[in-house]
Amino acid sequence: MRNQIICEDLEFIAKAPIPWKDLEGKNILITGATGFLPAYMIELLLFLNDNFFQKKVQIFALARNKMKVLDRFQNYGKRPDLNFLIQDVCLPIIDEGTRFDFVIHAASLASPKFYGVDPVGTILANTVGTANLLALAEKHKSEAFLFFSSAEVYGDISSDRMPIREDCFGPLDPLLIRSCYAEGKRAGENMCISWSQQYGLPVKIIRPFHTYGPGMSLDDGRVFADFVSDIVHGRNIQMTSDGSAVRAFCYLADAVVGFFMVLLKGSPAQAYNIGNDLCKTSIVELAELLIGIFPEKRLKVVPSKAVNSPGYIKSKISVSVPDTCKIRALGWSPSYSLKEGFARTIRSFSGE
Repeated sequence: MRNQIICEDLEFIAKAPIPWKDLEGKNILITGATGFLPAYMIELLLFLNDNFFQKKVQIFALARNKMKVLDRFQNYGKRPDLNFLIQDVCLPIIDEGTRFDFVIHAASLASPKFYGVDPVGTILANTVGTANLLALAEKHKSEAFLFFSSAEVYGDISSDRMPIREDCFGPLDPLLIRSCYAEGKRAGENMCISWSQQYGLPVKIIRPFHTYGPGMSLDDGRVFADFVSDIVHGRNIQMTSDGSAVRAFCYLADAVVGFFMVLLKGSPAQAYNIGNDLCKTSIVELAELLIGIFPEKRLKVVPSKAVNSPGYIKSKISVSVPDTCKIRALGWSPSYSLKEGFARTIRSFSGE
């Protein structure tokens, strides 16, 4: 039985002004199928199949770990419209003669907890994996290729240059291990543009900022996931910094609308920020907000202390807020406030 919050999210996304009919009856490959963001895209396509499409979308969900993918989609049973491809994107993609009309490449080790322990795996998924999938999309003459990049590609941007436009970049030190993720995403973006230039492949790039919502991993390692985990489990929020860093947080349902809007309405060879510039807040303010949403839990924010997480490498960026003019020009705008989005997220983990 599906979570009520998730059901409401899927209904909300499906009502967005997006040409959904362009997907009807198509074959769609989505890599990183067990990931927080692509998994919701898969659930949305299944929802459209059940409620809107006469001719079903065939979803090809690619993931490395068979047990994880079966667990993530256990509520959907053995559906004929949901096909699992179990392999690493860094190996040549096995298509078995299936033509993929759309390719969505979201396979990546996105959590900072991996950057220190598996930098090689982090960078390869965004370089070798991207090359494999671009070659596949070019072979199949796919209608669109969507690359999940990241706000990390912007590098070190000073706070006086906020909000960050798609053409605004700061330095990245390639000798820092943490750069394995951002440098990999930068290389992946240029691969997309190169395939577009040389082969005419209609590539589109999205740069998600901090996204949260139902289904995110509570041991993800990122601070907002830690906070949600604390509230869900009835623990005081233990700060691990002074909390002065400012981030813009976007609720998952709003973000997924943006992903599909770029896929179906975005211009080829272009990148789009996807984040809620209206929901920017400092980390300590976010902690206080979450405590305030559930006063009955009688929790509190505990001042910072040093906490060592093996492999986790913190960002040195003090402020990160997107300029969303480009995605808004396609008809996108976020609907969920910070308070409403996090309340829904926390309730979703409580089985509501």
